[in-house]
Amino acid sequence: MAQPVLEWLLLPISGAPDHRIASWAAWHGRLMVLAWAILLPIGVMAARFFKVLPGQDWPRRLDHKAWWHAHRLLQALGVVTMSVGIALAWGHAAGASAWARWHGWLGWTLLACGWLQVVGGLLRGSKGGPTDVRLRGDHYDMSRRRRYFEWLHKLVGYTALLLAVGNIALGLAVADAPRWMWLCIGAWWAAWSVAFCSLQRAGRCIDTYQAIWGPGLEHPGNHVPVIGRGVQRYSAEEWAQRHARRRQPPGVAPLRPGSSTHRTR
Repeated sequence: MAQPVLEWLLLPISGAPDHRIASWAAWHGRLMVLAWAILLPIGVMAARFFKVLPGQDWPRRLDHKAWWHAHRLLQALGVVTMSVGIALAWGHAAGASAWARWHGWLGWTLLACGWLQVVGGLLRGSKGGPTDVRLRGDHYDMSRRRRYFEWLHKLVGYTALLLAVGNIALGLAVADAPRWMWLCIGAWWAAWSVAFCSLQRAGRCIDTYQAIWGPGLEHPGNHVPVIGRGVQRYSAEEWAQRHARRRQPPGVAPLRPGSSTHRTR
């Protein structure tokens, strides 16, 4: 029973009796999947959902930088890995099929998006705020430069991620990859999507500005509309109530503001 299943999994998706590709193509595929299916999507998760960590006493404890270090490291590794993967494919386009040419054009587009994100991050402007050397700063004041950066950074990032899903599938088809590769990569994307939706529904996508400086209206950026679909802002009471409900034992009503046991944060 196991042997026929294993043989089926090892066969190319076309049903051809064998799967052979050049060494450069195999390593190109491995590096691009590592970059665009693992490193970069996990980096997106870190930045979107973990600006406030589970158990962090927000807003008493602000600006936890774990998400920032994880995002910066994973995205940098992803862009470098992708660049090496593209370099391996350089000069091998002669005689390529139409689908392979489309795969290549999308690959160059993704490379441009990746490096645009790097350049944009370097040009995002100053931070500012009460804990910085200067109070005034592009991020703390939510200057026009900072707002443009956030819109572009999020738009390019999520667009590139969607393109990458399609281009990985196209690359697997061009390489006539074995069935087990399709199943494993498909299962990974399904798990990532479920985790993304679950964290979004749990209200984990908190505004970066609030995660750093809190919900106080004395901070100028809290008067600027949030940037990005699904990004949320909370008062201290709303955050405490939301996460108290998630920790509440079944059958126990959540605490309400004004009750004798409610504690305002």
